[in-house]
Amino acid sequence: MQNYAQILSQELNQKEAYVENVITLIDEGNTIPFIARYRKELHGAMDDTTLRTLADRLSYLRNLEARRDEVKKSIEAQGKLTEELTAAIDNAKTLSEVEDLYRPYKQKRRTRATVAKEKGLEPLALQIFAQERGCPAPEELAQDYIDPEKGVETVEDALAGASDIIAEMISDDAAIRKELRSLMLKFANVVTKATQEDTDSVYRMYYEFTSPVSKVQSHQVLAFNRGEREDFLKVAIEIDRDQALVCVRRAVVVPGSGAMVFVRAAADDAYDRLIAPSMEREIRNLLTDEASESAIHNFALNLKPLLMQPPVKGHVTMGLDPGYSHGCKVAVVDGTGKVLDTGVVYPTFSERKKQEAIDILARMIRKWGVAHIAIGNGTASRETEAMTVELIRTVGSGVSYMIVSEAGASVYSASKLAAEEFPQYDVNLRSAVSIARRLQDPLAELVKIDPKAIGVGQYQHDMPEKRLDEALNGVVEDCVNAVGVDLNTASASLLKQVSGLNGTIAKNIVAYREENGIFTARKQVLKVPKLGQKAYEQSAGFLRVPESKQILDNTGVHPESYDAAEKLLTLCGYTTKDIAGGNLAELSDRLNAYGTQKAADECGVGVPTLLDIVKELRKPGRDPRDELPAPILRTDVLDTKDLKPGMVLTGTVRNVIDFGVFVDIGVHQDGLVHISQVCNKFIKHPSEVVSVGDVVKVAVLEVDEKRKRISLTMKGVPKE
Repeated sequence: MQNYAQILSQELNQKEAYVENVITLIDEGNTIPFIARYRKELHGAMDDTTLRTLADRLSYLRNLEARRDEVKKSIEAQGKLTEELTAAIDNAKTLSEVEDLYRPYKQKRRTRATVAKEKGLEPLALQIFAQERGCPAPEELAQDYIDPEKGVETVEDALAGASDIIAEMISDDAAIRKELRSLMLKFANVVTKATQEDTDSVYRMYYEFTSPVSKVQSHQVLAFNRGEREDFLKVAIEIDRDQALVCVRRAVVVPGSGAMVFVRAAADDAYDRLIAPSMEREIRNLLTDEASESAIHNFALNLKPLLMQPPVKGHVTMGLDPGYSHGCKVAVVDGTGKVLDTGVVYPTFSERKKQEAIDILARMIRKWGVAHIAIGNGTASRETEAMTVELIRTVGSGVSYMIVSEAGASVYSASKLAAEEFPQYDVNLRSAVSIARRLQDPLAELVKIDPKAIGVGQYQHDMPEKRLDEALNGVVEDCVNAVGVDLNTASASLLKQVSGLNGTIAKNIVAYREENGIFTARKQVLKVPKLGQKAYEQSAGFLRVPESKQILDNTGVHPESYDAAEKLLTLCGYTTKDIAGGNLAELSDRLNAYGTQKAADECGVGVPTLLDIVKELRKPGRDPRDELPAPILRTDVLDTKDLKPGMVLTGTVRNVIDFGVFVDIGVHQDGLVHISQVCNKFIKHPSEVVSVGDVVKVAVLEVDEKRKRISLTMKGVPKE
């Protein structure tokens, strides 16, 4: 039997030696970001996504092996474990195959078959089911099992009990179930119908819906599952009964035997009463599991670029949390996110109140030197945006605005974390602070919010919570570690996402910083309570200390490679002073002239690590997000009424889902680019072409003001 490394090597198309190394590294307690960044020589430079897939599959395979052992022990305790059964269990590739093999031996609730066995009818059932040639007819065999004391008063009673036992044996047959499962996955249909046809709902398209199981889309599965839960839909898996019965009969009926007709009837009963309902549940569960995995993957795919949106750093920013009855909440924060001023204005109450709001906000802008305004995209956002355009005209040039997703802002502002961070502000003002900071540094602010509340997926609240949390927390961790964290300014929420750290250590770092002042060296973090050598090894490379005298402390070079970095500089005719001076433009050329492999050998590191060191030395303190297209900052507003078919606009991708892309084009309502309008070639998913945060050119196809729908296209639209 193949070992884990062999199986994963084939599945992921990676060298077996690399896979073995990763398994060892994981078992030694190393995190995925640390392995991905600082152990490239050991895994052949797999990216963090591949490494997480490997870790997930390793966990599945280990759980599979543990379940195999449990099943074998249970069957062995019953004295029924054979060499053939052991081999079948050991060769089972999935948990469902293991459960199929275990099914006949699993402790069952009281069934018709167990009642029949209690009446002593199992020998009769086995004799009939054997279908030996020359064996007496079932009616004749049943004569010997009439026993009124056991409740078997007639031949018919005995045969009915025997049929129930045979039906359950057929239902428990792993080979039959495997073949039927394959048949249903190929030929069955999902059929949905309305529970109340005259009731309108968002599920109307599923009131008369049929799709082959093999072709049903993930978003459709999640939609009709929810429709069923909300009692709008009835959902069934349907297959040609005769086709399924042929599959079952062929496996158990011996043609020409005296018991053939009896066994065939028992097989039909097994299918109708036991197998079909069970297989329908199994197929539904399988479709749901696959749809959930697809949705989780899609959510993770959207979350990563959202978190990695370029920050608008170093500017005083005003956050506006729009509202009607409670007014528009205002917060002004400085370039580091520190709150400077707060207030509430009421621009939607009347024209007089709107002008009053503009006057108040204009004074705040001039007083604090506000450069950018972040507007939440929720209730009253459209009116607040229109007021902001008037405000910008009032204060003159130099101020711009951007609509910011406020998904999760209310969740954060009412959280214990927000109360600890801003005890002096009420819930509504905290939300305005969060909106301002989302423009300044999306990653640092969004890590404070449960990823499920960020709003870039589909049906996220229907997902298996544990699995969704694992996937999304992995994305957050990868993003935080890809950017790096300033040890002297990062919040505990951000620090706990750093490789090797947890919530307790993160709080201890902040407490140590508040008590002792800023960190002046990476290694100083070892003085923080509960942060030991292993945590330091895993986290050090991702922590930045701009105030350190050791310039390498403000790079992604791991402390274990400082000697190698300094040796490299010497080989290429530089010193560490040249890093701060930005004088390493020719470093790559000098390294190539010297010989990359030769330099790596002399520095005592592998070539991938050496090249990473070069990248870090050339841009100390670099933020990979700065290399992405800058977000769109606006000074004017469009209204839906301004949109005309054919109009070309620049927009920002807000969400990428199975059937299309939602784009913010500067009006209150995001427009939809259907998957068929994303590009001219065939694609399976829009994520093949665009990601959340991408700045794209789109053309208006249709505007439906009544239904608040804007249809867009990216096909044939010039990119520049």
